[in-house]
Amino acid sequence: MALLAAGATLFTGCDEEEKQTVSSRNWQLVWSDEFEGTAGTLPDASKWGYDLGNNGGWGNAELQSYTNDPENVSLDGNGNLVITAKKAGSSYRSARVKTQGKFSQAYGRFEARLKTPYGPGIWPAFWMLGDNIGEVGWPNCGEIDIMELKGQLPYVINGTVHGPGYSAGNAISSAYALQNDRFDLDYHIFAVEWSEDHIDFFCDGYLYKRITKSDVPGEWVYDQPFFMILNVAVGGNYVGFPTDQTPFPQKMTIDYVRVYQ
Repeated sequence: MALLAAGATLFTGCDEEEKQTVSSRNWQLVWSDEFEGTAGTLPDASKWGYDLGNNGGWGNAELQSYTNDPENVSLDGNGNLVITAKKAGSSYRSARVKTQGKFSQAYGRFEARLKTPYGPGIWPAFWMLGDNIGEVGWPNCGEIDIMELKGQLPYVINGTVHGPGYSAGNAISSAYALQNDRFDLDYHIFAVEWSEDHIDFFCDGYLYKRITKSDVPGEWVYDQPFFMILNVAVGGNYVGFPTDQTPFPQKMTIDYVRVYQ
């Protein structure tokens, strides 16, 4: 969830034959959360942990403080996890859940069905970091942004990788846009299919970007387990800052997260 590379390519679909070829793999489900449970309760603690606090803006000049308060992260009783960003005076509270220390995997298909929030300065994301971040730091651990969105552009998502020598503004990224629709109005499925030598980015089954080893100007660090993160940030270098026209609270509603081999 770091900065988008300048001049990212915009896609609005893919070749039908290519879509069918890529989607025909025999994936086996190995991990999932369907978010079934009582309204107002936290997600399954055996699957999800939390990043907490502001942590100096999380390296992006973000404004929110992350909590594990059910007001910011809880099941809705209808099979969804809801991450809610709220404003209180001049401060903001939200949530960032992660599978670090609970589940990680190298290669496979990682997907979530979710509905984004919107509005200037709102920054939802579904992304992954390398398990070795504690030893080598970022960006040497690698980062795969399966989906991130600028709330002021609710019809465009970005898929991105960051690694040593190609991070932040030099990351490798592509954008995918809906035509006559917005990602906050309905659920969409965001996924990557990751193998030893490439990462494919999908929206609703459409392959809009393939990143291969040869595309990466530095070290290919996507050969180890990664863990998953879901969050809604408020403000930051990537998205800008809230305005008087930014409505609060803002919610990201996640129907499921599934991982396949």
